[in-house]
Amino acid sequence: MIKPPVPENENERLAALNSYQILDTLPEQGFDEITLIASEICQTPISLVSLIDDDRQWFKSNKGLEVTQTPKELAFCAHAILEPEKVMVVPDAQIDERFADNPLVTGTPQVVFYTGVPLINPDGYALGTLCVIDHKARQLNNAQILALKALANQVVAQLELKKKVNELNAVRLQLEESNQYLEKFAIMAAHDIRNPLTNILLTGQVLKDRFKDKLDEKGNKFLDIINASSYKLISLLEKMLDYSKSSKVLMQNREEVEVMQLLNDVLKLVNLPVAFTINILSRPIKIITSVVAFEQIMTNLLNNAIRYNNKSAGVIQIEFTADNWFYTFTITDNGIGIAPENHTKIFEPMTTLGTKDRFDTQGSGVGLSTVKSLVEALGGTVKVSSVVGEFTAFTFTLKR
Repeated sequence: MIKPPVPENENERLAALNSYQILDTLPEQGFDEITLIASEICQTPISLVSLIDDDRQWFKSNKGLEVTQTPKELAFCAHAILEPEKVMVVPDAQIDERFADNPLVTGTPQVVFYTGVPLINPDGYALGTLCVIDHKARQLNNAQILALKALANQVVAQLELKKKVNELNAVRLQLEESNQYLEKFAIMAAHDIRNPLTNILLTGQVLKDRFKDKLDEKGNKFLDIINASSYKLISLLEKMLDYSKSSKVLMQNREEVEVMQLLNDVLKLVNLPVAFTINILSRPIKIITSVVAFEQIMTNLLNNAIRYNNKSAGVIQIEFTADNWFYTFTITDNGIGIAPENHTKIFEPMTTLGTKDRFDTQGSGVGLSTVKSLVEALGGTVKVSSVVGEFTAFTFTLKR
């Protein structure tokens, strides 16, 4: 008996095999059906999906064989993977010097005829074989060999599919862990933010109660603004906390609101420079949407329209239309504009264009990716059109 030599790329080959996380897994119908078909086509009592490990061959599927593994030094398949581009055919192992005194030939399972097709992964590594075995000397015809090759390709396809599923599950677990961390962070941050906001609100109310008769109309108005804004921010914080736990909250907590009132509430959260004008081209109409998501979307877009505007007199225009399926909003400004090659890039998380705003600060790369995530969570889309130096228009839709 001649022991199989070690392939030159054995370390890389074993790493490729282990990347599939397939060894010592339970039987699976998909692989068992392949060996059943191979055995029927080739008219052999035994058909195997054999994977060559460091010191053994392990069978993912073993039609007609009770054992699930054998030592690598006895494995016919360990010889077959040495020439990955060829189908290894052993018509009669009893007269083949490599296998004549092999215990698998002289004893159970009495291997006489063997044909193995190497299982080659997309990176070119031979993971093992799909093989058929008989207890008597024989040959396969060309049609049977072609069918065996096709079935070997199906084995590799199944392995690749399982690998992708494993990778996706790993990513899913990472995202779940990340989301749990973010939820905890959001709760802690909300607690830290809520306390000073509550203090501002209470202080504003106390000032209003004690000094309203001593303040003029403008002073009282400022206190009303402070109190209203504080209350609004606390309410917004609570809704954002709900959203941090599940994006489904956006769709579940939709409510009917009047567009003009909604836009006016948003404008109270925006710091508009004196030389800026916001024109709202909309008629009084009610929509059904997530108020917290809408406010976040509009606040981000309006703040960007202000920040990235180099004109002495900034002009922002808000338009609204609706059809049977979507509400559509467009926010247009006369700012610096965005080059066409960046129209997709700007929506990527943590991505900035390196441009400083009118206040000489650089963006965080969070705002527009948040807009995109919120719009998509509400069943809509967002896009941008722009001419550098002239205007930028963001259009987003919300599912009705």
